[in-house]
Amino acid sequence: MAARYRISELAKRAKCQVVTVRYYEKEGLLPVPGRSEGNFRLYEQQHLDRLLFIRRCRSLDMTLEEIRRLLQIREQPADECRSVNELLEEHIGHVVERIEELQNLEAELRSLLCLCDDKRKAADCGILKELGKAGLGGDEKAQARKTHLRGVHRPDGKRPR
Repeated sequence: MAARYRISELAKRAKCQVVTVRYYEKEGLLPVPGRSEGNFRLYEQQHLDRLLFIRRCRSLDMTLEEIRRLLQIREQPADECRSVNELLEEHIGHVVERIEELQNLEAELRSLLCLCDDKRKAADCGILKELGKAGLGGDEKAQARKTHLRGVHRPDGKRPR
């Protein structure tokens, strides 16, 4: 008989939280498991393999939609992998954009750092004064950068631009 895991054991083997397993299940990335007589979820090796695949993709900062596409391709083993390469090229483009955004953020923070030294009182702090000015760098730009930095993506699975 094949190994069967309760959700806590599956999460432990995949080195994630139970809530993560439930989330991926809810998002349709993990197939719904069978149930025990006591109505516990019972996961099989295929669930663990798929969960590990998803976690590896997430470690590469892929969106749920990108992972969904990869899983669909993975389920068609006879197809060519051109679409996998295209997806990865697109993802690399997003990574390059984020690196540029992070470099711009670093430059902006360094310029703020130059506005004050630690010998002043907070009331005279150039950094606090500059941060208090309207239109410093544009609220939309700052919000987009903050969203990227947190690795948060829009509900539709796309990256904010």
